[in-house]
Amino acid sequence: MSLVGSTGSIGTQAIDVVRAAPGAFRVVAIGAARSVDRLAEQAALLQPDLVALGDPARAAELAERLPAGTELLVGPDSLAAISTSADVVVNGVVGFAGLPVTLAALRAGRRLALANKESLIAGGPVVQVARASGGAEIVPVDSEHCAIHQCLRAILGDKGMAQLPHPPASPLRRIVLTASGGPFRGRTRQSLAEVTVEEALAHPTWKMGPKITIDSSTLMNKGLEVIEAHELFGSGYDAVEVVVHPQSIVHSMIETTDGATLAQLSRPDMRLPIGYALSYPDRLATEFGAIDWSGIGPLEFETPDRDAFPCLGLAYRAGEMGGCAPAWLNGANEVAVDAFLEGRIRWVDIPAVIETALDECNAEAPGTVEDVLEADREARDLARRAVGRRSASLL
Repeated sequence: MSLVGSTGSIGTQAIDVVRAAPGAFRVVAIGAARSVDRLAEQAALLQPDLVALGDPARAAELAERLPAGTELLVGPDSLAAISTSADVVVNGVVGFAGLPVTLAALRAGRRLALANKESLIAGGPVVQVARASGGAEIVPVDSEHCAIHQCLRAILGDKGMAQLPHPPASPLRRIVLTASGGPFRGRTRQSLAEVTVEEALAHPTWKMGPKITIDSSTLMNKGLEVIEAHELFGSGYDAVEVVVHPQSIVHSMIETTDGATLAQLSRPDMRLPIGYALSYPDRLATEFGAIDWSGIGPLEFETPDRDAFPCLGLAYRAGEMGGCAPAWLNGANEVAVDAFLEGRIRWVDIPAVIETALDECNAEAPGTVEDVLEADREARDLARRAVGRRSASLL
């Protein structure tokens, strides 16, 4: 396996999975943008053939700390370069920067254990072309989409799963994605006007990086997952529903045409979906997230409040617009989240910035990677100007 984004939350938990199953996996490559200290520690532990570092300025510092025989690749293309030779590639890169990794792995005909939802969302039409490469497949690492993958496998079988996102006629009626509700579940829109960064980063059930944690607090993470479900499984947007489930035990569900519901349940532990993606179509012997049914308590479900959390509706809007609209949504969201984390806008300004950018989107379908990059650039430029106006109003 090749572990791209090895120093982040997904990467470090993937290493936990590897170490819990000795002899099952060999990590041949690891890589990160700039985390030299952690890369050096991981290289000493895993003894990979290749280490990739995105930041050339720190290459010399890392090179002298690598084990003998480990090759160092440096520069903006290095993460994609280590995504072509392993049997399984884990894409744990954060944000739109993960697109080159996704494309490189799929074009090389590899299994992509995808934790980087933004690359599939922003570059959907281009990624689908790469996904059609011989041998290429995507097994999602997001807990929700991994749950859907497991449930669909029960009704489609391995042969049907290999034909995603366009399997033969199936009894699938709809997909139900569960959301924890984040730290502000039950709050009104008015009460959210003055929330702090610290409050938004205090997720009640999952331990994640700051960007995805803020996305969870706005429900943009769930909106992006709606688009991701459409791209992964071919479901229409009217057949993808979101319900809030604060216990995060039911990770998602599917409903069949005869009214039956299949669900995947486990304790919140990202190592389970990571292990599933790495070992597919087999199962690991090491259990992660096993449930003690004697103490689980009640499981609750409720409808998300789209007035208090408008990012969910914006994601549905972008998905239904199609073309480059998801790329615009994603780019504008990344700018808005960064601005909030830096204290330049309020939490409630995040959806307003995104909507400003989305209003200008022409939604033309991208035919090339360059088209996706241009859509991302335009959306970010518009979002930065919207952030600037809102930042000035706070002074």
